[in-house]
Amino acid sequence: MTASFSRRALVKQTAMAAGAVAAATVVPRHVLGGPRQIAPSERMNIAGIGIGGMGAGNLRNMETDNIVALCDVDKNYVARTIQRYPDAKLFVDFREMLDKQKDIDGVMIATPDHTHAVISMAAMRAGKHVYCQKPLTHNVYEARTLAKTAKEAGVATQMGIQGHSGEGIRLICEWIWAGLIGEVREVDAYCSLTYYPWGHASWSSQWSERPKETPPVPTGLDWDLWIGPAHMRPYHRAYHPRTWRCWWDFGSGMMGDRGVHTFDPIFWPLKLTAPTSIDATTCGNTPEVHPLSAIVTYHFPARGDLSPVKLTWYEGTRPPRPADLEDGRRLPAEGGVVFKGTKGSIMCGVYGNSPRIIPETKMQAAERPEKTIPRVQGSHEQDWIRACKSGEPAGADFSYSGPLAEACCLGNIAQRVDTRIEWDAENMKVTNLPEANKYIRTEYRTGWEL
Repeated sequence: MTASFSRRALVKQTAMAAGAVAAATVVPRHVLGGPRQIAPSERMNIAGIGIGGMGAGNLRNMETDNIVALCDVDKNYVARTIQRYPDAKLFVDFREMLDKQKDIDGVMIATPDHTHAVISMAAMRAGKHVYCQKPLTHNVYEARTLAKTAKEAGVATQMGIQGHSGEGIRLICEWIWAGLIGEVREVDAYCSLTYYPWGHASWSSQWSERPKETPPVPTGLDWDLWIGPAHMRPYHRAYHPRTWRCWWDFGSGMMGDRGVHTFDPIFWPLKLTAPTSIDATTCGNTPEVHPLSAIVTYHFPARGDLSPVKLTWYEGTRPPRPADLEDGRRLPAEGGVVFKGTKGSIMCGVYGNSPRIIPETKMQAAERPEKTIPRVQGSHEQDWIRACKSGEPAGADFSYSGPLAEACCLGNIAQRVDTRIEWDAENMKVTNLPEANKYIRTEYRTGWEL
């Protein structure tokens, strides 16, 4: 409650201060770089950056308001989205869009992971509210920086983890906080999917290394802008479209793809902070691509009166079958979570969906607590729009999702070195393996720095 109040107060104080300056100097708000105040009854102006795939779906859930601008580096890949919004202005470079179109209130970002931070930072510095797809950032430094900038800018932010606005995650919080399964000291989380062939491609796994072919860049694709802050390499279909996730330079692997969804219903109810150490064992890992499978074990310290937590992440495989899961009943097929409490266990799906105490006999016998956490009315995107207009924070704003993304980035560092890392969160440093620190903050291409 205290943290929530502080965040609300900060947003309101920042908005009031910006308003006072604007009134005194009669300078348009967009020149000051602060967020425009939007009445709850008013339709806000939204721009989409990265509008194919998930971005197209995000925009559809924002159609209660005005979609005024669209930006993407591949006009052919996003042709259907462009047709859906004939009145929106079209751009290829997000920097040009932010510079030229001053009526934008907020941006939706659904580009490849390696460009999330540079675009989000540019938008927040321009005073725009930001909805950014998971896993929010590509490295630890970016996660810290985005969370800090969002707080300073006073803008409404949201990471695209739709399960955070769902019923399941709220039930898990209420059940655990009410003590239904006792004290939780250990959690198993998993995603049974794998990147084989790498990138879910139709060709063979030879692309675990960089392709040597240099085909021409397809018409309509600005490859330089697609590369963005990453180091330049020739275009190849092994990277775009859709198959960029498995490459270390562009994607965040299964940890960023599904892990951030799956960790969400663990972080909130258990009030997790930064881990102290992470162990990783991988299979199929190379300097270029994420592993085919991995087991990553996090150790989180005590938080107030809450005990330390051991969180084990299984990707490309599944955890051991829970001892209290009745015969004939299966773990969720694609992925999920098992909370191991001193008085019982809770099992749920990837997004915290369909939580159940196991075995079912305990579920039926449990005295369930009252629903005390406010429910989101509408979609996860609508929760962000509400935050933009009300000044109240969205559920997965960057103060929450930044540390969540950071944990996933740390898991990827442990995977890259394929061993244990000790983490000094305050100083943002791996203490036992100096060579691992090069992955905390990656080197950007000239002209693309944060």
